[in-house]
Amino acid sequence: MPVQVAQEALLLALVLSLPVLAAALLVGLVVSFLQAVTQIQDTALSFVPKLLAVAVALAVSAGWIGGELVRLAARVLVHLP
Repeated sequence: MPVQVAQEALLLALVLSLPVLAAALLVGLVVSFLQAVTQIQDTALSFVPKLLAVAVALAVSAGWIGGELVRLAARVLVHLP
């Protein structure tokens, strides 16, 4: 049983991180493309949009992430001896 819970927790961590990682990836690709086209190589230009995208993705998905974590915690607590 502990192995199943650990597997569930790892899979859930992967699934819950996907929206934030996808937002950072997409914004990073767009900014990198624009930097390549315009030949502007400023590090702050790539950092600030990714930071904003991650913040928005976290704000949008926070309720879902919290709900899934509560469900996992409830399943873990049910199986405690």
